[in-house]
Amino acid sequence: MTRLNYQTARFMTSAPTLGQCPADQGREVAFAGRSNAGKSSAINTLSRQKALARTSRTPGRTQLINFFSLAGDEACRLVDLPGYGYAKVPEAVKREWQRHLADYLQRRGSLQGVVLLMDVRHPLSEFDEMMLGWADEQDMPVHILLTKADKLKPGAAKSALAKVRSQLREWEDLVSIQLFSSLKRQGLETLEARLDAWLLDTAEA
Repeated sequence: MTRLNYQTARFMTSAPTLGQCPADQGREVAFAGRSNAGKSSAINTLSRQKALARTSRTPGRTQLINFFSLAGDEACRLVDLPGYGYAKVPEAVKREWQRHLADYLQRRGSLQGVVLLMDVRHPLSEFDEMMLGWADEQDMPVHILLTKADKLKPGAAKSALAKVRSQLREWEDLVSIQLFSSLKRQGLETLEARLDAWLLDTAEA
């Protein structure tokens, strides 16, 4: 079975708006989440690189759409969307981020799926529900990572997973969910299998 090597991920470019993104061709998967959901850490864990996606002590600092190529092929991409909902920035700036996120999710033809990251201790925030609404409108598949699973005991983490799965039952045809820990590398193979399905256009997708 063909597998992608995520260690080959390399930074391509950053874009503030949809119009400045790379050519809309090939296949890409976007990572989205609140600024404190562990998005950059997850991308770095996936790529086995310490600083591919920049982590910051100031959540929400990254306000650009960041593109990464895989295996030297710019037609196969990971996309790090701006964190949202936590940063101490003016409300007008947050609204601008929201508009660019909506543009990207609704109009990007090469987008195959969205990885939506939520802190397992604080899932389904207003932002998460907004993202799921956009995905539903576009019939876009979403894979949810309940991050920081190492912060809970195994039983509590499984209970949180079951609760979120139950709450999203109406979207079960569109949404898949797993536990994830960047620190423990928990759930990495499951995430890679989902990305392979989307990016390689296999029967799983």
